[in-house]
Amino acid sequence: MPVLFCFCSLHVGWESLHSPEYARLVVWLKAEREARGLSMRDLAERLEVPHSFIGKTEQAERRLDVVEYLHYCEALGISPTKGLKIIKG
Repeated sequence: MPVLFCFCSLHVGWESLHSPEYARLVVWLKAEREARGLSMRDLAERLEVPHSFIGKTEQAERRLDVVEYLHYCEALGISPTKGLKIIKG
């Protein structure tokens, strides 16, 4: 039987979800969405997700995984690399 690994625990996930680095990333993503005149519903349609996905992401109630982050950036037409630089500070 294959062994499955979970790379996040509730403790680690909570810390990164509420870290200053993640807060900077979320603020940047929201600002980029707003700068493009997109509502949460508009972005949700582009990503083919419920609009609550965007709201929870922007309120830091859920964390984007790396694949979601790449799709999010693509939907906004922004460079994922810029977000990584923002995380570094």
